[in-house]
Amino acid sequence: MFKTFYIKPHERGILYHRSDFKAILLPGTHRYFGWNWSLKTYDLNQPDAQIEQLELLLQTHRDKLEQHLTIVQIQFDRVALLQIKQSWLIVVPNQLRAFWKGFIPVEVRYFNLSENLELPADLVEKTRGFALSGIKRFQVSESEIGLMYVQNNFIRPLGTGEYAFWSSLKDLQFKTLNRVTLNPVFPDEDVLVDRHPEFIAQYCTVAETLAQQVGIVRDRQQPIAILPPHSRKLFWQGVTVEIIDISHDAKLTPELVAELVSGAAPVKKIASGALHVQEVPVQHLGLLYVDRVFQTQLESGIHAWWSFNRSFGSNAIDLRLQTMEVTGQDILTKDKVPLRLNLTAGYRISDPLQASNSLADITGFLYKELQFALRGAVGERTLDGLLEDKGTIDRDIAEYIRKKTTDYGLTVESVGVKDIILPGEIKTILSKVVEAEKSAQANVVRRREETAATRSMLNTAKVMEENPVALRLKELEILERIAEKIDRIQVNGGLDNILTDLINIKKSP
Repeated sequence: MFKTFYIKPHERGILYHRSDFKAILLPGTHRYFGWNWSLKTYDLNQPDAQIEQLELLLQTHRDKLEQHLTIVQIQFDRVALLQIKQSWLIVVPNQLRAFWKGFIPVEVRYFNLSENLELPADLVEKTRGFALSGIKRFQVSESEIGLMYVQNNFIRPLGTGEYAFWSSLKDLQFKTLNRVTLNPVFPDEDVLVDRHPEFIAQYCTVAETLAQQVGIVRDRQQPIAILPPHSRKLFWQGVTVEIIDISHDAKLTPELVAELVSGAAPVKKIASGALHVQEVPVQHLGLLYVDRVFQTQLESGIHAWWSFNRSFGSNAIDLRLQTMEVTGQDILTKDKVPLRLNLTAGYRISDPLQASNSLADITGFLYKELQFALRGAVGERTLDGLLEDKGTIDRDIAEYIRKKTTDYGLTVESVGVKDIILPGEIKTILSKVVEAEKSAQANVVRRREETAATRSMLNTAKVMEENPVALRLKELEILERIAEKIDRIQVNGGLDNILTDLINIKKSP
């Protein structure tokens, strides 16, 4: 009639009678009268008590259970963190857990998630290295500022350190901003400025411009950003902001030109999108247009304007003498002979404003008119006329082009045809014509010279006939010429016979 139960030292038992809870039994031997007793034992090496119908038992026997169990019952907005030996366990909201007391220590810490999501610093350090579901960790280095967002709403900044937050009920997001970056991109800047003034006051400088203002933001006297009109931007504390009024004059001062246009490469990159820059070289003249209306002429140098709220246009016109080549022009003469000509013109822009306003393409206009002038001058003449007086073509072209360019601020100072290239067959024909002309001229000269030589010989003969001494001198001259061409002369009969037929001239072997 008695039923005996034995509980080991490392166990606990729950006694039931007819399935009704009666007691929790400690280690030892227990005897009960009757047949309807039952016992379920639990190994205390596993402190998590998996008790059936625990929630119902707590309603009727909480006092008995709490003597032997640590009850962890979590509401919807709370969470518990348990340390069991060297391990950690999280009990999430709306969950009921029980752990045996007295064998393995169980430490429980409760957190109200509606009040604070952050874990204390001691728990952050103790739980480091454990993968705990429902806890999100975040590390902020000394060169950064962390931003904590809950449900996409900014909550607070995070300084240098290691953080851990409960993320089981709410969506947590973390962002970092590098404090070394001179021009960081703050998320939702307008929201930060309008709704979180405490964060702005602690970390930031607000740079703001009105509709006709431009801002230059500098860090340690180095420009780091250009603010367009009617804008607002956040920067780290420590920057300075220079506000410039551009309502009446948008031109930069020489000091700003030197800093933003001629300065270091990073500064020029920052300012490039905010400026209209025009460099006017020496011996050039610049023209400035604002909203497509001419404003002024620009002397040589570097000029810059703020490009906001206006449309700028400018160009630099070369005032020096320039050369234009019109090459490879195939033209038919009046007598239908095809020629290829090359033309050179020297011109300068005498009135830059008139030229710029009148012509969209100065060089294109001048090139076209030189083509027309060359075609008109060549097409009205025959090939013989062109070859006889090539200067006439230059004069006709110069007269035509000067009339055309006067009203456009251009001055053509020189123009001339460099080359007249004939087709191969025309060259052959002309060569034969020139050869025939030159051959006829040579025959005339030859006949003229022969006549003059005969007349001279006749006059010489008359002189020798009348003067024997002259004849003797002529003979000696001829003898001298002959003697120059032989090596040895033998004279027989004395010198008196030199000029007679006794002379025997022998050429040495």
